[in-house]
Amino acid sequence: MKTVLMVAEKPSLAQSIAKILSRGNMSSHKGLNGTCSVHEYTGTFAGQPVRFKMTSVCGHVMTLDFLGKYNKWDKVDPAELFSQAPTEKKEANPKLNMVKFLQVEGKGCDYIVLWLDCDKEGENICFEVLDAVLPAMNPARGGEKTVFRARFSSITDTDIFSAMARLGEPDHNEALSVDARQELDLRIGCAFTRFQTKYFQGKYGDLDSSLISFGPCQTPTLGFCVERHDKIQSFKPETYWVLQAKVIADKDRSLLLDWDRVRVFDREIAQMFLNMTKLEKEAQVEATSKKEKAKQRPLALNTVEMLRVASSSLGMGPQHAMQTAERLYTQGYISYPRTETTHYPENFDLKGPLRQQANHPYWADTVKQLLAEGINRPRKGHDAGDHPPITPMRSATEAELGSEAWRLYEYITRHFIATVSYDCKYLQNTISFRIGPEHFTCTVKTVLSPGFTEIMPWQSVPLEESLPTCQRGDAFPVGEVKLLEKQTSPPDYLTEAELITLMEKHGIGTDASIPVHINNICQRNYVVVESGRRLKPTNLGIVLVHGYYKIDAELVLPTIRSAVERQLNLIAQGKADFRQVLSHTLDIFKRKFHYFVDSIAGMDELMEVSFSPLAATGKPLSRCGKCHRFMKYIQAKPSRLHCSHCDETYTLPQNGTIKLYKELRCPLDDFELVLWSSGSRGKSYPLCPYCYNHPPFRDMKKGMGCNECTHPTCQHSLSMLGIGQCVECEGGVLVLDPTSGPKWKVACNKCNVVAHCFENAHRVRVSPETCSSCEAALLDVDFSKAKSPRPGDETQHTGCMFCDPVFQELVELRHAASCHPMHRGGPRRQGRGRAQGRRPAGKPGARRPKDKMSALAAYFV
Repeated sequence: MKTVLMVAEKPSLAQSIAKILSRGNMSSHKGLNGTCSVHEYTGTFAGQPVRFKMTSVCGHVMTLDFLGKYNKWDKVDPAELFSQAPTEKKEANPKLNMVKFLQVEGKGCDYIVLWLDCDKEGENICFEVLDAVLPAMNPARGGEKTVFRARFSSITDTDIFSAMARLGEPDHNEALSVDARQELDLRIGCAFTRFQTKYFQGKYGDLDSSLISFGPCQTPTLGFCVERHDKIQSFKPETYWVLQAKVIADKDRSLLLDWDRVRVFDREIAQMFLNMTKLEKEAQVEATSKKEKAKQRPLALNTVEMLRVASSSLGMGPQHAMQTAERLYTQGYISYPRTETTHYPENFDLKGPLRQQANHPYWADTVKQLLAEGINRPRKGHDAGDHPPITPMRSATEAELGSEAWRLYEYITRHFIATVSYDCKYLQNTISFRIGPEHFTCTVKTVLSPGFTEIMPWQSVPLEESLPTCQRGDAFPVGEVKLLEKQTSPPDYLTEAELITLMEKHGIGTDASIPVHINNICQRNYVVVESGRRLKPTNLGIVLVHGYYKIDAELVLPTIRSAVERQLNLIAQGKADFRQVLSHTLDIFKRKFHYFVDSIAGMDELMEVSFSPLAATGKPLSRCGKCHRFMKYIQAKPSRLHCSHCDETYTLPQNGTIKLYKELRCPLDDFELVLWSSGSRGKSYPLCPYCYNHPPFRDMKKGMGCNECTHPTCQHSLSMLGIGQCVECEGGVLVLDPTSGPKWKVACNKCNVVAHCFENAHRVRVSPETCSSCEAALLDVDFSKAKSPRPGDETQHTGCMFCDPVFQELVELRHAASCHPMHRGGPRRQGRGRAQGRRPAGKPGARRPKDKMSALAAYFV
């Protein structure tokens, strides 16, 4: 029996599709990576009985990156990244072992069906999966077709079975367009980001951003926000005057009239009009009209409109809204949420999704009425040729979905019902008045048929009092005529919804990437989200955009990126050559980069006005090992130490606190050590600022603290404080935190595993001896008399924290899972020349820490 491998984009999606295709008759087990499950069942394929295996990836299998030295900021001129730097595809998440997992599952398979999301990114992932799987599959015989592509828009029985019945092929051109975008964004973004980050962070101490990033889409997005800020700042209010008149309709009611001139900006002229009208006693009816009008139902829902409404009406940021929509899609509640289309195809079953809502407690009556009277064909919108508009596929309640997801689902459902409802019809009644020589109008709307506004009440025509019955020539007493003085007001900061509209209009990003670009400018501290989800640029964001305008406006204007997007779309359509587009675009940006570097002084002049130089920033903390003067600790992102005398800056670990470590010094360079901590329940470790930036040994990398230093005799090093291999990650070593007493901790020097142990012990020290069972270092613990676990007056004990029964009850388990033998972190009492060594893993047959899980308190911080 032949085997068919089927691959979806997410584990939850794979389970849902397999459940539909197998009609629930399947077996499931976890794959070797522990994340993706494999669902198996038997069926028929191409007219023959086969065994189906459905599994998934977790988004992109591979990611594009530079090779070797080109990933190191200090060793490569950023200009080389445009053409000379070679790139390679690496596993997007090495911990998942996705390539190996796919090869294992693909081994011995005869066919593959790709159930990746049906957009350009999905097509790209298709070929990443094929690159991993095809070498492991059985070779095709006699030109037999073995690769198939399923195209679907929702996780419903009808759509899934239909996709399975009309399998196609993956689109190589669409995949290439994604490859082109990835390479352009990598090369252009990294070159500009590296240069301006190093340049400005080396000069200013209060930028408060760990990365001064540039992005071909991100920067124009920021440009829109700063453009609105500039309009606000340059706005000068103007005074204007409005003539307001009231007429008495009857004893209990008066009508407020609108002046046909609307407003005037000259006080004397406004006063003249007031003088001409205020003495009049009556308002003459000049004309009356009644017109039946319609408020159109909405177009079918696409991604951009969903994101706009989520931000403006639901208070959900674009990225959060997109993640919520994707979750609703994978659970089968809505159709595919990434679409530019607002037009339903003629053969789309509109009644099917509508019937799903017929018993919903919120809108059952409206739906039943539509089904009984006949639905209205949705308005003709834009057909982008991708997916149908976003549609609810099955009924749900708030209890099922939770508050956040329910609010988005409710809007999507109400919007869909509105698209097949009838237009709202109303009667517009207008009376034109004349008071002296001036003309005024009063207009009232009366609803005739609410139509779609029943299901979207926020769109309804407001209720207004009816106008009195009158005809031309009638007169009404004038109640009052007065002059109102007002001022023009500046525009407000852009809302996320307005920004999304601008990005769509100018072709910046795609429906999938727009939320990412907006999130990026927030994460980089270029804008802050204020009430009403308005985006206010920070000083840094403003200075950057003004600097780009000063040097090369095209770096921030949307025009050049729009042109690139058009070229990428031509690649996707097979109308442009991948290499030519890539080469031409990179050549343009390379020229711009060189001009930007040569003209950076223009942006620097703006920076000087807004930010403080490094020497004037921060507070004295620790002594420099070269000049022995105090270095200043700059707390603003990225946190670092700066020696103004030597004019040297030393980067530090981020996202934690830094303080002086007992005025102790590094034995290698005489720099005072500092202590980094992520909090009382997290990790902390000492580090030498110089060694952290300039690794002293070959087996060390930049960014390593004392808990990874292989110095053979330093009391703070891994060699002296290492206990054994981490129970969670490959390559990590559990290291005693000597500063953590009396709530002692042992933490991994690679991952976030922390073990809390020996609370209230006076002293804990790593012994030179090792455990005979697992070869972990023994610990010498000096307990307090009141809380000693030893009999009598004994307070000292030496043992293995994993194997010693005395220690077992003193280490609280929170989270740990291990399949690796313990070993010492490094050799002890050896010469410096051998400091790079590592003690071998435990002896064959030695007990592993998983046998003593109750002895280890490890949890993720």
